[in-house]
Amino acid sequence: MLLRIVSLGVIALAFLIPLHAINAEEVDLQLVLTADGSGSIDDGEFQLQREGYAAAITDERVLNAITSGYRQAIAVAFVEWGAPESQHTIVDWTVIRDKASAQAFADKLLAAPRIAYGYNSISNAIAYSATLIRNSGHTSPRKIIDISGDGPQMNGQPLAPVRAQAIGEGITINALVVAADGGRFPGMSGESLLQHYQLDVIGGPGAFAMTADGRQRFAHAILNKMIREIAMRP
Repeated sequence: MLLRIVSLGVIALAFLIPLHAINAEEVDLQLVLTADGSGSIDDGEFQLQREGYAAAITDERVLNAITSGYRQAIAVAFVEWGAPESQHTIVDWTVIRDKASAQAFADKLLAAPRIAYGYNSISNAIAYSATLIRNSGHTSPRKIIDISGDGPQMNGQPLAPVRAQAIGEGITINALVVAADGGRFPGMSGESLLQHYQLDVIGGPGAFAMTADGRQRFAHAILNKMIREIAMRP
């Protein structure tokens, strides 16, 4: 009878464990690719951006960086953002360890519809991505939010405390600043957009910002950025 009660207790407890915890895995890096999907990006630019991420995640140099890690795997999620109320998980957490898993991620990304709308809340994008990391179920020595954008913080939560909270939780925030057609938008105080991202957006161990001169150069820039992020060691 006692054995039966214990067995029933174990079964009941199993139903209380979240599915992501059951599927949790220790990886070298948790990486949220957080891409600008705001109103400043037309459909052609949007497609170039999606294709750039898909090409980067399946590139042999990225896969080599992944398999050179201790656990030879990373967990990746893809988010697009716009207005304060518009942050969307386009591809949920996926463990990438080889060409097949990378291609599956890329296929989901390219097939997903466009959802984000409105204008730039970098702060809400960071807050949303940090919550994704908290609830991923994975464990890793490094956690990164990789945010790209072609404009400054405009709306939403105050940026400084959101950034500080993420950094305080051991999350590094990196940035890719994209030059919009016709030139870059200025930062919040009239500084260059790159300076705005360097001063107000990035932070944490090894944080850095890069630039891409237009969407046509985006694929090359995001490839270099991802290799640097994945290959970097604590």
